[in-house]
Amino acid sequence: MTRFTDHEIRQRLTDLQYRVTQEGGTERAFTGEYWDTRADGSYRCRVCDAELFSSRAKFDSGSGWPSFVEEASEGAVRRLEDRSLGMRRIEARCAGCDAHLGHVFPDGPHPTGERYCMNSASLRLETEGPSAGE
Repeated sequence: MTRFTDHEIRQRLTDLQYRVTQEGGTERAFTGEYWDTRADGSYRCRVCDAELFSSRAKFDSGSGWPSFVEEASEGAVRRLEDRSLGMRRIEARCAGCDAHLGHVFPDGPHPTGERYCMNSASLRLETEGPSAGE
């Protein structure tokens, strides 16, 4: 697992990115950078740059957060039981550095039936093709 000092992380992230990835915060719905993005590419961890999701797995869940049906590769996202807020949920964390990403819900489309509901603040989109870098 990739480890960074708190000082290194604070230097690299905005206040919102830090609150989400390091303190388990959540950005407001429909405000994140990627909730309605349709560009092709890889969604990477904002902290350690590990590949987490492919744009091919992204779908519009109507929730206001970027949602994915599956991870880029098995084991890219670590799951933990979350009993905060008086409910039982599955928290999603980066397997590479343990950054908080969002939650996984059992109401997604086929083929997995899962919805990885992520915070844009925890992700960085690396685009593919002719529009990459624009």
